[in-house]
Amino acid sequence: MAAKGRMADARHPAGPVPPGAELPGRLRLLLAPLLLVMLLSQLDNTIVGTAMPTVVGELGGREHMAWVVTAYTLATAAATPVWGRLGDMYGRKGVFMTAVALFLAGSALCGAAHDMGQLIAFRGVQGLGAGGLISGTVAVIGELVPPRGQGRYQGLVAGVVGTAMIAGPPVGGAVTDQFGWRWAFYVNVPLGAVALALIGALLHLPARRTKARADHLGAVLLMAGITAVVLVTSWGGTTYAWDSAAVLATAAAGAACLAAFAFWQTRAAEPLVPPRLLRRRNFPLMALIGFLTGFVLFGAALFLPLYQQAVRGASATASGLLLLPMPVAMTAVGVAAGRVVTVTGRYKPVLVAGGALLLGGMALLSRLTADTSRIEVALCVTVLGAGLGCLLQTVMLVSQNGAERRDIGIASASVTLFRLLGSSVGVAVMGGLFNGRVRQTTGPDLRHGAAEQFAAAGLQASFLAGAVAGAVLLVAALLVEEVPLRRS
Repeated sequence: MAAKGRMADARHPAGPVPPGAELPGRLRLLLAPLLLVMLLSQLDNTIVGTAMPTVVGELGGREHMAWVVTAYTLATAAATPVWGRLGDMYGRKGVFMTAVALFLAGSALCGAAHDMGQLIAFRGVQGLGAGGLISGTVAVIGELVPPRGQGRYQGLVAGVVGTAMIAGPPVGGAVTDQFGWRWAFYVNVPLGAVALALIGALLHLPARRTKARADHLGAVLLMAGITAVVLVTSWGGTTYAWDSAAVLATAAAGAACLAAFAFWQTRAAEPLVPPRLLRRRNFPLMALIGFLTGFVLFGAALFLPLYQQAVRGASATASGLLLLPMPVAMTAVGVAAGRVVTVTGRYKPVLVAGGALLLGGMALLSRLTADTSRIEVALCVTVLGAGLGCLLQTVMLVSQNGAERRDIGIASASVTLFRLLGSSVGVAVMGGLFNGRVRQTTGPDLRHGAAEQFAAAGLQASFLAGAVAGAVLLVAALLVEEVPLRRS
């Protein structure tokens, strides 16, 4: 049997890797295209915002502009768990490559759109593919490398997320100015095609065959529930009032779909989210921590540039540069945390440290004023970035460690989904608090020259909400059970 295992590894050089062992050359090469497709999917959610004024100028449809972003977000969130489960059932490689191909097709169609309606529809296609890229990348790494050896990749994946969030706006602006807005989408095609070819050549995982039918009803119910959640957070306080009939009806429909989904999962022959995952104590905690991490991460990514521009008077480019300490800290601390987990086999201290740093970073940000120095701001975002670096991939690692191999895909996808939902809720909650605090502070008469003071007051309220989320996250981290990391 041992000889047979060695022969299998020789035929499949991207096979399982013992913890602490050097990666085979082909697997090291495979990491680059995996991280590239993940970067493209993450960038596409931030790069488009900068190009939108030019898009509207050419295609019109200003009243539907928000749907260009919403369609992508909706499709990504709704498709994520479905891709994860399909990979578990039918084999990781084929499903992952299908998601990449769909994302590239959607990108090409977006670049060729002739009106706003087409662009919105094609963004939905692109988002459907993107739903399989983020969780798929992590699931592939999870199948190739045992949990005990995955720590060293945490910084790389955290760095991809941070880089995409900070680099998206300036990259989008540069591409639009130099080549036109269509290349904000077209650029994905050649890069993604190279990545797809490398994945096809280097990734060797066995295909799976199952006689069980996919949980179609569960997929429909979950996608409907997720769609309702994202719509409520997108519409509430902007398109419609929070107490409007449209928002309340959508929220009620979403709650009903999610309740029906939860019930059906206990009856389905091959459930989309197997109840056996929920019986492990750490999985619900990882879902909660993932949700709160998304809440803080995307809320901070939205409001920190607003602070730099509206309060400090920085340009869009300068505000991006001033936020660089956050992704740098995310990457550096993610690498260090990964090494700690790999060497010690313990992850709870890293989660607790991440929760404490995230809480501290948001608490510091909630004290920012118009007079805060740039050095102090840099310190605040560095502390926040360090906390995120500890959390982003450690959460994924713990969720995979508690899942059977047949459930790695859905475990990864579920945590990714909760982080996406957290981002939608975080932006909505922080945005509502910001607008409410500014209106409350300014009253009927806004004095000329004091706008930055009122903006600072609104941002303080938003960041304070992030600090509360950080406190809840820290409590959840303290409740995590330290289960030994698998070595195989």
